[in-house]
Amino acid sequence: MNQQFSTLKKAIEVFHTYGITLAGPRKNDHFITNLNMDPIFINGLIFELEYQLQVFIQEENICSAKTPKELITLLLRIPQRN
Repeated sequence: MNQQFSTLKKAIEVFHTYGITLAGPRKNDHFITNLNMDPIFINGLIFELEYQLQVFIQEENICSAKTPKELITLLLRIPQRN
């Protein structure tokens, strides 16, 4: 559980650098329609999350994550390396 907290904390920091607030209903905002993010910035966000958390997200899983909440849920399911 401690590792999930650490992962979540790092992920929140990365989201904040992109100006995405995860408090309240904002965590359910669609990246493109509600947050007005260009796909290039979404790819940058995903790359930064993979880099900071030292994980690799498979392409088919990335396509299913359309909101910050879905992306964080996906990240928490991936086994972390120490």
